[in-house]
Amino acid sequence: MTTSLAPTAVEPIWVWGVPFAPLTFEQAIERVEQLIAGRTPRFFITANLHYCMLTDRDPGLRPLNDAADFIVADGMPIVWASRWRTRRLPVRVTGSDLIPALCTRAAERGYRVFFLGGAPEVAREAERRLREQLPTLQIVGVESPPFRALTPEEHAALVGKIRAANPDLLFVSFGQPKGELWIYQHAQELGVPVSVQVGATIDFLAGKVPRAPRLLQRTGLEWVYRLYREPKRLLSRYTSNAWFAIKMLCKDLFTRRAHRR
Repeated sequence: MTTSLAPTAVEPIWVWGVPFAPLTFEQAIERVEQLIAGRTPRFFITANLHYCMLTDRDPGLRPLNDAADFIVADGMPIVWASRWRTRRLPVRVTGSDLIPALCTRAAERGYRVFFLGGAPEVAREAERRLREQLPTLQIVGVESPPFRALTPEEHAALVGKIRAANPDLLFVSFGQPKGELWIYQHAQELGVPVSVQVGATIDFLAGKVPRAPRLLQRTGLEWVYRLYREPKRLLSRYTSNAWFAIKMLCKDLFTRRAHRR
């Protein structure tokens, strides 16, 4: 049974330009269940340090953030930075943990799920593994559109497939922030109660990329393991993220000192 929880009515905690909902892991799952029960097309965002940097660079992401039902902190630097504010985020809520947990809840409650995006072989392997682990999970669609802009006809056909499948949960893997923007732009025509961009989670589900050891996850150092595994792909991104974090921490420190005067 879900509790009465309404994150949209709770004042967000602003960290580095992004309004985060102060939710625990279980509260986030409960909120998703409430949205499914409501049957109104909505979406949420799992925002990490990179997403904060993208929001800082692109003001066009701010209306998207405002429209999200809730945004959870998918990164320990965000949780740590919130401790400098009058209200704090309780915990980190990672998409890599949340999506599998939602699949488990979907299998228990009979929710229908649809996977959109990712390489075809990765998406199919993720589907195979989930069906093996959760035999009662209703996966009503797995689509891997080509890695290019879709024609109007292709887009209409894709939307038609999703609507015809009538999922309760739509997991999108288009990359960041492409996936979040696509959901924001098409949520109403898709008609899905809950949509979310899942990032690298589909690679984890497929076993293509292993998760970091639990100790690194708990201490906020999962990025070190990922950088070790994929240095060529992630070094530039993580360097940019680090400089952004340093800049924002300096800004926080300056603001904190100014308020003390």
